[in-house]
Amino acid sequence: MKIYNTLTRKKEEFIPITKGKALIYVCGPTVYNYIHIGNARPMIVFDTLRRYLLYIGYDVKFVSNFTDIDDKIINKAKDENVYFKEITKKYIDAYLEDSKELNLFESHTIHPKASECIDEMIEFVKTLEEKNIAYNVNGNVYFDITKVKDYGKLSKKNIDDLKAGARVDISGEKKNPLDFALWKKQKEETEPAWQSPWGLGRPGWHLECSVMAKKFLNDTIDIHAGGEDLEFPHHENEIAQSECCNEKTFANYWMHNGMINVNNVKMSKSKGNFFTIRDIKEKFSLEVVRLFILSTHYRNPLNFSVEVMEQTKNALERLYNAKEHLQRLIEVTKEQENKDITKLVKLKEEFLSCMDDDLNTSDAISKLFELVRFSNTFNENTDSSLVKSAYKLLCDFASILGLLYKEENVILDSKIEKLIEERNLARKNKDFKRADEIRDLLKKENIELKDTKEGVIWKRV
Repeated sequence: MKIYNTLTRKKEEFIPITKGKALIYVCGPTVYNYIHIGNARPMIVFDTLRRYLLYIGYDVKFVSNFTDIDDKIINKAKDENVYFKEITKKYIDAYLEDSKELNLFESHTIHPKASECIDEMIEFVKTLEEKNIAYNVNGNVYFDITKVKDYGKLSKKNIDDLKAGARVDISGEKKNPLDFALWKKQKEETEPAWQSPWGLGRPGWHLECSVMAKKFLNDTIDIHAGGEDLEFPHHENEIAQSECCNEKTFANYWMHNGMINVNNVKMSKSKGNFFTIRDIKEKFSLEVVRLFILSTHYRNPLNFSVEVMEQTKNALERLYNAKEHLQRLIEVTKEQENKDITKLVKLKEEFLSCMDDDLNTSDAISKLFELVRFSNTFNENTDSSLVKSAYKLLCDFASILGLLYKEENVILDSKIEKLIEERNLARKNKDFKRADEIRDLLKKENIELKDTKEGVIWKRV
């Protein structure tokens, strides 16, 4: 598999630190609000990376943190006059609920919270201070970027240019305006704080991910991922502090997803085009969101609109229809002497080739729909082994992409069962008026009927 490495600006073969294992860290949300469509993109993209690596035989250890101590959280708690952990619990619970509907592989995800790793953060900062890379000013501890020879290597930014464009630090505490906070002293008594060698305070944002990656994965990890907006300064600062502290490469591969626009305009609250996942799922299932996000290559910008979501909803319905079509044929087809699965073998090779090419889910999905078109030509005279092979391949593709995970509810209540039986009898007796009446009644129960050669089939709509 080849991955585009932001650090080197080229595609590289993925060679893990330990053969057969993959250590992945993805920057998670700051839990002060419901996640928005932009937050969902890295969640879905890198969950799909994890799924694919598992499929091709890797043992994956996957960490995605919760930033549960931050100015935004503190301010929200102050506004609502509650303890900050009430805010974070509410939005972590909401995140986990949304992630289930997005079909994220939560059972295999480690979700550390910043507030639960304070001791390790203090030790990390103490190490940097002992190395004369961090300095304390009245309880605020800063990282001195001049001590890093290759600062800017990820974002390819020039330090001199950054210095020239940086605002002067009003407090005058920093040696350099680009130095960043590792530890922030408590501003007022009501603010959450922890005891440290520098007094009461809390960790800086950049520090959190370095420490949690080290604690739950290793000093050096295989893949660090997140949105491209985190490339600088967040990920740049992570590299600087981690490599100075641990004296080892922090991450071998850096992956960044592109941003999401809304109706071709950058998403922002001030422009009124800001959509949370909760907003979207009032109209669309979150499986539609997943398919929408994976339909564009993760490094490319993505444009969200209601029209595109409607198209994606229809596309998802075609996938479910194809799955149901194959499920029905499995029950009625028979094995024949002439077996030819050449087309399926070719589609599988092409699908895997797309995924191996820097997680090209867009082209992989086109192969999924090619499989759908092929399987839709099957009928009751098709060889059963071909039907079963196509069904397994469809399920494999869908599992890798995290799609087709909502099983239809096949349990009808007694009222609907009786209506369907009555309609079948009416049709048998050529009482088409009554049959149509029952169809309309079932429609009101959100049951759609379809008459096929194999008999009457139904689905909830």
